[in-house]
Parts: sequence; structure tokens; C-alpha cells
Amino acid sequence: MDGWDFTEETGPSSINEKFSNGSTRMEFDDEVDFGYSDSEDEFGLISHQINSYNDFVKHGIQRVFDSVGEIMIEPGYDPTKRGDGEWKRATLKFGKVTLDHPTFWTGEKFSSTDGAKEFLELLPRHAHLQNMTYSSRIKVETHLQVYTESPSRSDKFKTGVDIVVEKTILNIRLKLTLGDFLSWSKYALKGCSKDPIWTIAYRPVSKRTRVYIKLVPKVEHLKAGDKILTVYFYVTEIPIWLLFFALGVPNDREVVKLIGLDTEENSTIANILMPSIHNADKKFEGFRKAGNAVGHIMKLMQGSKFPPTESLEALIHTYLFPNLRSRLQKASFLAYMVKCLLDAYRGRRKVDNRDDFRNKRVELAGELLERELAVHIKHAERRMVKAIQRDLYKDREVQSIDHYLDASIITNGLSRAFSTGAWVHPYKRMERLSGVVANLRRTNSLQAVCDMRRIRQQVSYTGRVGDARYPHPSHWGKVCFLSTPDGENCGLVKNLASLGLVSNNMLGRERILKKFLECGMENLVDDDCCLLSGRHKVFLDGDWVGVCKDSSSFVAKLRHKRRKMEVPQQIEIKRDKHQHEVRIFADAGRILRPLFVVQNLKKIKDLKGDFLFQSLLDNGIVEFIGPEEEEDCQTAWGIDYMFTAELDNPPVKYTHCEFDSSFLLGLSCGIVPFANHDHARRVLYQSAKHSQQAIGYSTTNPNIRVDTNSHQLYYPQRPLFRTMLSDCLGKSRYSEHHKGMMPQPDFFNGQSAIVAVNVHLGYNQEDSLVMNRASLERGVRTEHVRSYKAEQVGRVDSLDDDSFPFIGANLQTGDIVIGKYAASGVDHSIKLKHTERGMVQKVVLSANDEGKNFAVVSLRQVRSPCLGDKFSSMHGQKGVLGFLESQENFPFTVQGIVPDIVINPHAFPSRQMPGQLLEAALGKGIALGGGLKYATPFSTPSVEDITSQLHRLGYSRWGGERMYDGRTGEKVETLIFMGPTFYQRLTHMAEDKVKFRNTGPVHPLTRQPVADRKRFGGIKFGEMERDCLIAHGAAANLHERLFTPSDSSQMHICRKCKNVVGVIQRTVVGGRRVRGPYCRFCEAVEDVVRVNVPYGAKLELFSMGISLKFETELC
Repeated sequence: MDGWDFTEETGPSSINEKFSNGSTRMEFDDEVDFGYSDSEDEFGLISHQINSYNDFVKHGIQRVFDSVGEIMIEPGYDPTKRGDGEWKRATLKFGKVTLDHPTFWTGEKFSSTDGAKEFLELLPRHAHLQNMTYSSRIKVETHLQVYTESPSRSDKFKTGVDIVVEKTILNIRLKLTLGDFLSWSKYALKGCSKDPIWTIAYRPVSKRTRVYIKLVPKVEHLKAGDKILTVYFYVTEIPIWLLFFALGVPNDREVVKLIGLDTEENSTIANILMPSIHNADKKFEGFRKAGNAVGHIMKLMQGSKFPPTESLEALIHTYLFPNLRSRLQKASFLAYMVKCLLDAYRGRRKVDNRDDFRNKRVELAGELLERELAVHIKHAERRMVKAIQRDLYKDREVQSIDHYLDASIITNGLSRAFSTGAWVHPYKRMERLSGVVANLRRTNSLQAVCDMRRIRQQVSYTGRVGDARYPHPSHWGKVCFLSTPDGENCGLVKNLASLGLVSNNMLGRERILKKFLECGMENLVDDDCCLLSGRHKVFLDGDWVGVCKDSSSFVAKLRHKRRKMEVPQQIEIKRDKHQHEVRIFADAGRILRPLFVVQNLKKIKDLKGDFLFQSLLDNGIVEFIGPEEEEDCQTAWGIDYMFTAELDNPPVKYTHCEFDSSFLLGLSCGIVPFANHDHARRVLYQSAKHSQQAIGYSTTNPNIRVDTNSHQLYYPQRPLFRTMLSDCLGKSRYSEHHKGMMPQPDFFNGQSAIVAVNVHLGYNQEDSLVMNRASLERGVRTEHVRSYKAEQVGRVDSLDDDSFPFIGANLQTGDIVIGKYAASGVDHSIKLKHTERGMVQKVVLSANDEGKNFAVVSLRQVRSPCLGDKFSSMHGQKGVLGFLESQENFPFTVQGIVPDIVINPHAFPSRQMPGQLLEAALGKGIALGGGLKYATPFSTPSVEDITSQLHRLGYSRWGGERMYDGRTGEKVETLIFMGPTFYQRLTHMAEDKVKFRNTGPVHPLTRQPVADRKRFGGIKFGEMERDCLIAHGAAANLHERLFTPSDSSQMHICRKCKNVVGVIQRTVVGGRRVRGPYCRFCEAVEDVVRVNVPYGAKLELFSMGISLKFETELC
């Protein structure tokens, strides 16, 4: 199982399945090209998601189980308190992990037949159709060892150990357990003018190996400066000087020498180091003697909340910079961190910016699933240990591992995380993140791809978060600076640029280090730690791995190997000559972008037409550049700039070149024509909202899908113009199987309409449109499909014998869609709600993976545009349909061309969107056979070129047309601008939003109309609407709206005491009992009148126990 399985519902039923041209039911969907190849090395639009999940399946699950390590299980109570007998202990270790392909049980009825299989392969398409969970089974090899420990002899005089313990292995169990399954590198600098604490952190993934060095104010009065250095290691905070001596540094002079800063010339350094030394001397006397520093640190750790059980030597070896072998190397790296912190404090080194992409990593599906899976495995481990402890007593026997390890904890935990969207926090154990899981929207293919290229920044709150919302220079070419939603998530939710790529996990760290040695790197030895003068440090993902004498030569050789494919292509190489460092990154989550290598551009001639992206990478013509390496590059904006580089003053020597300036934009922005001519807000509307709400043809297999809601345009068209991005989106994975079809995936959803800029009878004011009724009848139709699902279907008299409507039945509001009843016999049939109607398209009856029967009925509805439907151009110019005009009443040209849409000219100046006018002028030239066809942003043809093309083709230079009034036949005096423009029909339709009601259901408590539109509720008439009617002086209308159709009721008032009179049952003269109003204060019924009041007011008064006096007058 890999990432391709999750895109199967939009592709063929299997990757290797053969296609049949004679099939009447297409079981493939080609509209979204999810990667263009089965190989992980291909670079598609969402390949980073698929590759990350594939890495999780192949290696990530194994990494999670390996990280558990060996589990030591002690007896349920301390055996040292009971001196009789030997107590059993156990160890458990997870081994190899395998993942089966998802399958489902066919049932007893089918599996009992000859040749039938009990389990069949489950595909995402089947799971979606049958309401199943797409899950597979994990098999884990476990090693459970039970043993006893007993003291054998005392060997204190030889080894210093009082008692030697012998192990007697009782049994070993090897079994397969089954279960169903569904930041940046190492150190960072922090500083702030308001916060006096400066911090440098070594932050690997494991929390125990993190080291923090802080520059904190001194508490007691010490000599010299007012700040001291402390280090947080493992569980406690330690004076930095104490840790240096615990690592074997002999004296203070050697510590200062390791740090490498001149204390005599710079008083700031001396004012920090001297108080740090005095602080250690005052609190820990004699720590410079051999072994004393280790003892002092162990006392500090033992006094912490969670004291360690290991010795300090083991802690330093395991958790303090674990990639470094010797203590002197660890001390040298610790001194390097101190130097970086002091340089940043003095202003000699830049403080890390949290918004810079060099300090950020994108967590993809693989990393998120690993983190979530690890939490649930830990939970299952705790439960398992407690269960095994109960069987370690003398009179009990240890069972197989299946009795202790509850696999449902992992299954239910992952299912709960996916269903609720609450994901485990990366470092806060008791908190969970929201917004990690989202539904993939499929209104059109562009929306589906954009959802999978979206990145979200997690912040503590969605209010003002400083610079997190603003574009950063490191975003250039990696994320789109326009594709972001408006509102509270503006700037926090971003989209990758067209060529943005997220790096994956790279296997083979040892092989990478060997290549470093071939390029001139030297391994770390103890002598090098003291003799670093003239050498540059080499870091790999924040770990110090070696040194080199000539950093420029080392970097040049390593980049040459990267272009020769000898090292992974996604490695990022940064040479910092000011800090004497070479930083190399090979971790996952970095956002990269491809650039042309200028010195290798001549190799394009040798390709002989093979211009595939992978071939350009293999030949070193293109390479991936990260945010930190990009600072070393001199990048040209285009090929044209390289020809004029020598003419600049001073001359520029470019090392890299951009593909095209439009690739800096996102996928939905790069296909907008003349986007650089429009206001940025309009391009944002189109890219983030309108393009993803446009009705297109999101799938080519609607007959076998049961989506809850889906829209499809009957006759989608391609626009007349072209952009660089639309031509370079790539070929289809299955293009060889589609004869006569365009090989490129289409992300345009709309139709090219003839648009005239004019005023038509006042119906196209305030962004509304006037459309040609005949044009709409010729093809602007959409299909709306809605599916209804239910379980436990039962027979209903109004339906067929199987409790379903027949195919083709025309259902209206209130009709029963699926017959359903409860166990008690009460009818719970699903009915069509208010304004819902349609024709039955398909009926599905099946069972899910729990064995429960369920039914799905899909209703199809053909919708032609009606008044109030929303349309939009590709320039953020949205508007609703205001009037449908007959074709004979529309203005027409000399050639007899009648426009499809008439838009108001006042829609252009205030919105600053001349791009739509340029699109219409260019489209007219393309329709007439002109040569200018590209409207690529930042490289669009000039206005003079477009007007000259129209003039050469015999039309007005500025796009105006002489038109005649269709109603009178008279010639219109002014020229009217007209041309083809690409328009999109959005999912916001009047039929889905219309709300009307005279009387209907009310709430049983307040007796006011219910609020839901689907429940035939009322229209809210709020405070602002009330103010409008008061301003108009429409008192009678106000009384009618707020009282008569809402909660009109009556109550009785006594005119004598002016109190509310209740309706009671009382005894009158003669023993008769009557029911009616009776005033208990006056004990009379003579002066009781009936008044009209809102029931809500009466309910509030009675519920709060408030008694009011009412003044009444007879009408």
C-alpha cells in the first residue's frame, strides 16, 4: 500500500490495470494529474504528499516501533521488601513491521461458494462507495523474554561492585501481534529587546538530547557584569563552567580558548565570563578537582522532579550531542554554542527570525502520522506493561503477547484523530492541535490540487501575530504571495508556488558523509577540537560532522557531485564565510525550488529534444535551491537578463536563472491572464475564492461516485488565451490510453463568452449582469447531484417494495427518498427538505465493514442560470445575474454578433482591473487568427502590440464595435467595447439560498419560527432591520413583521388592579366548575380585558417571576 492507493478513486482501479475502449462505464478519472508517474522520484504537483506517505509506510512505521526500544517490565511491587524467593522480570522488544494491503471480508454467503475468496482487495473507490474505512493490518514481530535475577557472589574487592546479579531465562516468546491501522534541525538563536534572556538551543527531534544555553541576569551580587551563562541539560539547569569541567576541560584558560573569543580586547565578553566563573566558584566549591564537577551535577539532577537512574557518564555519552564521540569534541561544540550566543549578544551574528523559511520545516503526512502513531503506541505500551506485571507473580504464568497488547487502542486513537481533527502537539504532551485534518474539496480539479498544496502555520491564536502574516523575503519563489484567504487566516494559510517542492526524508546518511570526505572534509579527532584556526566547521542538519581547510573548494566539489547525481538532489549547501561554517541540510520539510544553472545551460543542445524535467536534473542543467543556499546565488529574473548582465554597472555574474517570473505565483494565480495588471486584492479573490468555487468537471466517473454534493458543467471550455503555467502543467499519466483527447490536465472551469461593456436598461448596476437567454439555452447548464444516505432501511407504502424510489422518479419537496423505520415501528423515513427536488439518478444498497446495511440515493437536477446566480471573470469581477434578456432585444454588431453578457462599465475603474479589458482585446485577436496568444503574468504583450494586432485584422484599434439597438434598430451613437472573456459559474446559486415563508413550524418553547432554512424556518428580522423601518416611519409594517407572523399571542389584564390575570378552573354558585380568566387580587371577573402580546415577552416575564402593571384602553 502506498500513496497512489489514496488517489485511486480519481484514477484507474489499479495502477497496472489495462484500459478498454469499449467500456460504457469509465472507471478512471484523468482530470487531476496527481504525480504523472508511479515513481517516487517524479516531481508532480502533490508528489511531496504522496512521497511523504510512502516513506511513512515503508520506513516511518518501522522507525516508530524502533524508537520504543527495549521495554523493561519490573514486578508489580518491590521484591527487595520480600526476602523470600526470586522474582520474575520481563523484557519486550518490537522487531520487524509489515503492512498488509487493505482487504475486506466478503461474508459467509459469498466465501462458502466454490472458488470464492474470503477476503478481497479493498480500494479507496470501493471504501468510498460502500462507506467503509480504508484500513490495513499491521503485523509486528515481538520478542518477549521472561527471566529471574538472583545475587550470586560479592566481588567488591576486584570490581568495586557489591553484588553481581545473574539472569536465568525462563522462556522466550516470539509472536506476531495484529492490529488495524488507519523543526528544524538542531540549534537556533533567540533574542528580543523586551526579554532580557538570550538563548541558543540545540534542538534535535528527541527531547532528551536538547541543550539550551541561556544568558540570564545574575541573582546574587557578583563581580564585573550583570549576566551569567547557564546550560539546561537533560532535567536541570547547570552553570556552564561546571559542565565544561565535567567534560574534561582541565582549567579556565582552556575553556576560554575553546570558546575562541578575545576577553582582553572586548570587555563585554569578560563581563559575562567572569561572573559565570565566580557563580560556579561560589555555589560549588572545589569543582575544578578531578571528579568533583561530576558529583555536583549529579546532586543537581537528583534534586530535580524526575531524577535520572543512569550515571552522568552514561547521560553525557547518550544524550549530550550524541553524534560526537569523545568528551573533548562535546566540549568544543558546547564552546561553539557559547560563542554563537555571545556573538549574537554583541551584534556580530544575526538572531534567527522565526518567520524565515530557513528556520521552518513543513510537516507532511508522513511526519504527522509518525507523531500520532507514536503517542498511541506509548499508550498501548503503558497498558501492556501493567497487564504483564500482574502475571509476573509466583503463582501465575505469562501468556502470549496477544493477551496484553490491545491493538484497538492504536486503531481507535488514529480513527479519533482523523474524525475530530485534533492532532497531537509536537512538544506539549497534554495539548492537541486543530486544523491538521481537513476534507478534500472537489468542486473542480483546481480546488482539489490547491487543497493538497496548501500549508498552514500554527499559531497560538488567530488574532494579531506580529510578522507571521506578512510576506518574508525567504518566501520568494517558494510560496505564493497572493494565494491566501481573506479574514482571520490571511497570511497564516499559504499556497506553494508553482514550482515549490517540499523535501523528503533521505536515507543513507553514512553514504552522504563518505561523499563529504571525498570532497575534502576531515573527520573530527580530539586534536582538531583544539586546532580549529584556519578551518571551517561542517554541519549536517545541525550536527557537527567534520572540518575542512578550503570551504570554497569543498562546497564547489559537493555541488558538482549534486549536479552529477552522486549525492541526493535535495541536499542544500550553504557556505557562510563570515562565520567560517559550511551548513548542509538533508532533512525533510524544507521548501525548495528549481533554478537553471547558468554554467550548464549549454548542455541543453546535447539533450536532442528530451526536455523532460528529470532529464534536466540528471544533466545538472536544473538544481534545487533552498532558502539558505539561495543567499549565495546570483539569480537572473529571466534569460533576457543574462544577455544584458555585462552592460550593467557594475557587471553582474549570474550563477542561476529563473524559469519564468509567473512561476513565482501559485497554481491558481499563474493561470490568471494579465494578473500583473490587476489590483492584488482582485487576483487574491480569483485565486483563493472564485477559481475554487467555479463549477467545472471535477471527475469523469460520476456514475460510480456517491458524493454528498457535486456540481458539473455540461460544456466546459478552454480559454482562448494561454499562459506559461497552463502549458507546463505536465502530461497526463494515462495520455497514451486516451485517443483524440488533450494530453494536458485542464484547470480552467468555465466558458468563453462574448462580453459587451455597456449599460442595459439599468439591470446591470451594482455588479449585476444581463445575459442572453438564447446563449444560456444553448449550453450554459450545470448538473447538481445530491446523495442521501441511511441505515436500516424499511418498507414504506409510498415507495417501491424495496423502500427505494425507482430510477428516473421525479421527487419534490416533502417526498420520501429512503424508507426507514425504528425498531419500535416508528417511521423515520428521509424526506426532501424545503426547496430540495430532483430526479433519481442511482440507488445503491450495500453493507459497510461493520456488517450494517445502508442505502444511498442520488438525485440529479439540471440547473440553468436564473436570476441571482453568481458569476465571475478570472479577474475577481464577481456579480449576480440581474436580468435575462431575449436575443432579439440585445444590441448586435454589423456582422450580426450578439453579446452573451453585458457588464456595466462602472465595474472597472474603482476595482482597478484593466486585465479583463486586455483579456477581451487579446481574445478577439486570437479568435480572428492573430499570432499573440499568451497572457502570462509579468511577460504579457504590451497594450501597443494588442491594439496593433486588432488593427491589422481590420477591427478598431481599441476594441470598440459599432452596434445597433435590438429593440428599435437604431444605431448606437458610441462605440461599445466587446470581446470574448472567460467567465465562471460559481456554486453560489439562488435556488440553494432562496428563503421564503408565510407560516410554518415554530419552536415549541418560544413559539417563534425556527431558524434553519432546511426546516422551512423564518427569515431573521434583527435590530438593524427594525431601525430601518423606524427610520422610514413604517410603524404598521414594523408591528406586522415583528408580531403578527412571529409569536402573536393573547393574555388577560384586570383593569382594576392592572395585573396579569390567569386562566383557571374555579367553582361558581351552584357547584358548577367553569374555566376562564379570574383575577386573584380583586377576586372578580368583571373588568378583565384581553390584549395581544408577543409570546416571547410573556414567557420571559413569567419565567423570571416579574409582575408588571399594564395600562389598557378599550378599542
